[in-house]
Amino acid sequence: MLQLASYHAKLPTPFAVLGIRTAGDYLTDIEYLPKGVATLAPVNRVAERVCLQVERYLDDPEFRFDLPFDYRGTDFQCRVWRAIYRIPSGKTLTYVDIAKHLGTAPRPVGGACAANRIPIVIPCHRVVSRHGLGGFMKSRSGFPLEIKRWLLQHEGVTDTA
Repeated sequence: MLQLASYHAKLPTPFAVLGIRTAGDYLTDIEYLPKGVATLAPVNRVAERVCLQVERYLDDPEFRFDLPFDYRGTDFQCRVWRAIYRIPSGKTLTYVDIAKHLGTAPRPVGGACAANRIPIVIPCHRVVSRHGLGGFMKSRSGFPLEIKRWLLQHEGVTDTA
């Protein structure tokens, strides 16, 4: 039986509605839902804190998230996510840059980016291809790339295709 996704908040933003999930005292997931999806006020303190911090980021792209989050992945994915988390607002690194830093190849870095369950907080939109924007949310076109472009432009990045 298909189980419907349950969220603890659905926050409208200029680029999407953010579906936010929490568990206990931790943020566990942020999903980009299409604009126009019904919103949902935060149903717990953690979801409320996430919404407030996203709103601060929308007001100030240099805002640094300070949220308790729970991300589960392989050791490799966690290493990639830690590297991505350190990319400052307004800056980008390529998949190759991160791969060299971690002693691996670009494709697995892209796979770890695609597995990121808390985008914006772990800003995988700041990872780009050597020859342009690269992919986003397991896509190379459409709605996901519109979100990536919006986020990068919001942060002042203008040199991606």
